[in-house]
Amino acid sequence: MQWRISALVKTFVSPDASLGELDAQSVATLIATASDIALVVDADGTIRDIAFQSDELSADLDTSDAWVGRRLMSTVVADSRAKVTHLLADAAAHNERPKWRHINHATADGSSIPVLYCAVQVGADGRMVAFGRDLRAMSSLQQRLMTAQETLERDYSRMREVEARYRLLFQMSSEAVVILDTVRLRVVEANPAARAMFAGHNEDAAGQALTDIFSADTLQSVQAHLGAIRGDGRAEEFPATLASTGADVQVAASVFRQENATLFLMRISTMAAQTATMPDVKRKLLKLVESAPDGFVVADSSGNILTANAAFLELAGLANEDLARGESLDRWVGNSGVELDVLITNLRQRGSVRFFTTAMRGEDGRVSQVEISAVSIGNGGQPSFGFAIRNIGPRLQMESKSTRPLPRSIEQLTELIGRVSLKDLVRESTDVIEKLCIEAALELTGDNRASAAEMLGLSRQSLYVKLRRYGLGDLTAHEQN
Repeated sequence: MQWRISALVKTFVSPDASLGELDAQSVATLIATASDIALVVDADGTIRDIAFQSDELSADLDTSDAWVGRRLMSTVVADSRAKVTHLLADAAAHNERPKWRHINHATADGSSIPVLYCAVQVGADGRMVAFGRDLRAMSSLQQRLMTAQETLERDYSRMREVEARYRLLFQMSSEAVVILDTVRLRVVEANPAARAMFAGHNEDAAGQALTDIFSADTLQSVQAHLGAIRGDGRAEEFPATLASTGADVQVAASVFRQENATLFLMRISTMAAQTATMPDVKRKLLKLVESAPDGFVVADSSGNILTANAAFLELAGLANEDLARGESLDRWVGNSGVELDVLITNLRQRGSVRFFTTAMRGEDGRVSQVEISAVSIGNGGQPSFGFAIRNIGPRLQMESKSTRPLPRSIEQLTELIGRVSLKDLVRESTDVIEKLCIEAALELTGDNRASAAEMLGLSRQSLYVKLRRYGLGDLTAHEQN
């Protein structure tokens, strides 16, 4: 980059009176102070003296006294030599408009240092003084600015490409997609599929209100869902009915920001379209759930059954799904009325529950021991719950209380809740804790039973009795007696 800063030099009005008493040392100080670097150059361009305002610039240029006696032309890079010629020519011609010229000095490491020079001739022998300003700080700022501009341009280019791709996807999507203003709840933009769904092929959907899209009986629900989404920012799905055709649709909405405005992005799909576009593997999964040997139930946030498979109907003793739909799940599940509440509370807090053991009562009076695994699923602001119910009665019948092995962990003990009495459970819990303590003591003492008995506060004989009881270690004949 070439610097050409022109200025009309306005000299002092009466220099003889104001500066006439200055000696050479004072003039040298003024020159050195007025510039970052000052060069005294004779008529043929040879450097006779040099002054720096900072040692840093002197060290970076690696000059010291090495430049004195050299031609100024030899200290610059090749593309600055012509500028040196013009600089000296301007000074020799006593140009009233001296030009500042950007000259790059060569350094030992092969780089260059930019300096802005202006030269003035002093004296009758053609001697000149070149005033220089260090441009490194400005060059660094310019380089950073150029880098920032290039980065912005790349980002803008990338954003334009992304916008073009998504615009194409928006227009070609077979599903209805609508962008909605969050304040006025009016359509900002809609793709062709959306216009065909609720505005007609030849009408523009922009500006339409929610009342033009959804029926009056679902409008309040749609507004409530959109308000909840705007409040917490979560994307959710909810059902609605179209005002134009009365068709039931599923609306997936999310909130986003664009140009300091908050907008809704809504995807509207009919139930038939959802079924048609459902992947084949998903349809197979639904058939598998319907015909699975374990019971599967979907219930709303209050525990009322929405749908159930054939295995659950068999456990409940029901002839068809209509008899279960809308009924509370605790009509058939749970030894007491609070068990389903406990299960749903845990689902709301944790999102999923596994191996919840309880009983299920059939309409014919049969009681089956069941094991429930459940999960919470978000559905339009109110969660739905999915329950997998397995009949474990046959498995429990095969277990004999007298032959049941001693539980090895607290997790196994918790599985017995509801199967055995509290008295038996406490006794087995005591045995588990006692066995675990003995094992830990033996491990800490390196199987030194005398030290383990002392650590546990037992006599050695009492420890041997408990070792025989739990079958721990190999006892000698003396220890067994």
